[in-house]
Amino acid sequence: MNAGAPSPMILSATIMGLGMHLAAWRAREGEASDYVSPAFYREIARTAEAGRLHCVFLADTLTNAEEGTDRPALGALDPGIVLATMAAETERVGLVGTASTTFNAPFDLARRFATLDHLSNGRAAWNAVTTFVPAVAENFGGQPLPDREARYANAREFLRVVLDLWESWGEGALLGDKAGGRFADPELVRAIDHVGERYTVRGPLTMPRSPQGRPALFQAGSSESGRDLAAQFADVVFTAQNVLDAAVDFRADVRRRTAAYGRDPDRIKVVPGILPILGGTEEDAKARKAQLDELAGTGPELGKLARRIGAPLEALELDKPIPFDALAPEEDFRGSLGFRRAALRLASEERLTVRELLVRNGGGHLQVVGTPEQVADTIEAWHRAGAVDGFNIMVDVVPSGLHDAVDMLVPELQDRGLFHHDYEHETLRENLGVVAPAEVAA
Repeated sequence: MNAGAPSPMILSATIMGLGMHLAAWRAREGEASDYVSPAFYREIARTAEAGRLHCVFLADTLTNAEEGTDRPALGALDPGIVLATMAAETERVGLVGTASTTFNAPFDLARRFATLDHLSNGRAAWNAVTTFVPAVAENFGGQPLPDREARYANAREFLRVVLDLWESWGEGALLGDKAGGRFADPELVRAIDHVGERYTVRGPLTMPRSPQGRPALFQAGSSESGRDLAAQFADVVFTAQNVLDAAVDFRADVRRRTAAYGRDPDRIKVVPGILPILGGTEEDAKARKAQLDELAGTGPELGKLARRIGAPLEALELDKPIPFDALAPEEDFRGSLGFRRAALRLASEERLTVRELLVRNGGGHLQVVGTPEQVADTIEAWHRAGAVDGFNIMVDVVPSGLHDAVDMLVPELQDRGLFHHDYEHETLRENLGVVAPAEVAA
């Protein structure tokens, strides 16, 4: 990958509320209530498929504690139901929904995503997260959020149960033999009889094997436990990376861990987020960014930054550097280590003030402001360096930012041979080029 023509990459689009930027709901055309409108999601799905994006990626949130009433919660609607709406409007684009292993039951989740895979003809994927926002626990019984290691230990068992349920109907189990009166082969439909530390699940699943064998599995987590979980189970790793060298190291580490589990490292894909703010000229792009930042102000985003890096809010002075000595030690930090490490490394390496970090941090992801050519330059540099297998576009304002990506950025990437011109396969797994189900580590 470091020399010669780069191979085509994965591109997906993340839809969060009315846009990733804090001020998206104010800057965009359309009603503030659009994010609960079915027409809104139908347009997104059609646009993503017209741009031949590999998938639409939906976040999930189980509390509005972070956004409050400042803007739409970034994953307010149930992703599975929204993706089913999108599935009915499209034929090829993949459909990725986030769901927590901490606040779901394995059988219910396995059934939900297998249903989506059937109804979309093999285009479903689950983004598995362990949930790092403490306020979520207040909506599920009120017990404190488990610490990171406990959440990941739970996730490992949860994932194994879900995968076993997805495999509980063997290939060819559904016979449909009307003359012989045999609906399914009982020898190919098995109970999983899982009895573990946290879950007891008999199975089998209530439906035949789904079109992909099982839905694709995305995983978002950059801590040691998160990387190890991804290496064992994931097809695609979603991560936050702001610095090229760190991204190269991250991908190499995930691939090394994947090989240690006996899996082919070429069949796990590392796809960081990127927040492109596009314009026909550099001045147009900067003007779009300036308008968004002015509408947002600094107050709400400063509070979010404090939570994401583990700093007391009063310790963050806008025109001074990040006070690293005031940060909570990493071993005591309960939030996302991926977001924290990405933001702090960017601030440290580029010696940014708090204000500069707020402008540059892109909601925790790599942010590029400029023309399609300038954004493509960054994407190509990262891809050629071996830092990524693709990018997850964190759309700044929906739907205009998605239209900009599809109409301006995608053609530029296609002209450079970085992105495909059409879908080559029927299922999401095939289009992503990810590991066949039988090859996932036990």
